[in-house]
Amino acid sequence: MKRGKKYVEAAKLVDKAKAYDLNEALELAVKTSTTKFDASVDVSFRLNIDPRKAEQNIRGAIVLPNGTGKTRRVLVICRGAKQTEATEAGADYVGEAEIINKIAQGWFEFDVIVATPDMMGQLGRLGRVLGPKGLMPNPKTGTVTMDVAKAVKEIKAGKVEYRPDKVGNIQMTIGKASFGAAKLAENFKVVYDALMKVKPSTIKGAYVKNISVASTMGPGIKVNSDSLK
Repeated sequence: MKRGKKYVEAAKLVDKAKAYDLNEALELAVKTSTTKFDASVDVSFRLNIDPRKAEQNIRGAIVLPNGTGKTRRVLVICRGAKQTEATEAGADYVGEAEIINKIAQGWFEFDVIVATPDMMGQLGRLGRVLGPKGLMPNPKTGTVTMDVAKAVKEIKAGKVEYRPDKVGNIQMTIGKASFGAAKLAENFKVVYDALMKVKPSTIKGAYVKNISVASTMGPGIKVNSDSLK
C-alpha cells in the first residue's frame, strides 16, 4: 500500500519493534498526527477472547474523564413525560413510533439511540438495520433505561461503548490529538481499568495480547502493557 510523504516521515519516528511506555506512546501518537484537522487518537486492544462464547463477548460503556472531543447526536425513543426529560437533558431528537418509522425509511442522522424498556418491542423490529451499525440500544451499555436524562448527559459528557469484533479486538477513540498526552493517558487508563474488570474467568493465558495507539491516518505505536501495572 502506497503511503503519503507525511505518513512516511511520521512513521520514521516510530520503532516498530519497540513497545513504548504509555506516556511516550501517546506523545508519539500526537507528534505523528499528519492531518490538517484535529485528529482523533484511537486505542486498539487485541484480547485473548472468543466473542462467539457468550461469557467472553464482553460489552459495556465507559464515561471518559476528558470526553472524546466529539459531539455525539443522541436520539431518545420514549413516551410521555420521559420525552420532556430527554429534551431538557440535551437530546438532539426525541420521539416514539413516528421516529421509529422514520428510521425504517432510511433516516440515520444520529450517533446513539437511548430507549426506554417499553419501546424496545417496537424498536426491535429494526434489529437487522440497527444491529450491523452498532446502533441497537442495549442494557449493558446503559442505553436501555428509564433514566433517560442520565443516559443523555453521560453520552454528551463523553461516554463511549466497547465491544469486540469477530476476532477479539476492541478499538475505541480516547480523545483528540489536541488533548495532549496527559489527558489522553487519563482517558486510556479508565478504558484499560474497565477492560481489566470484565476479564472473563474462563480465559487461559494472557488476557491482553497487544495494545497499540494511533492518531487518525497516523502510524500504529505499540504500548508496553507492563508499564500499565
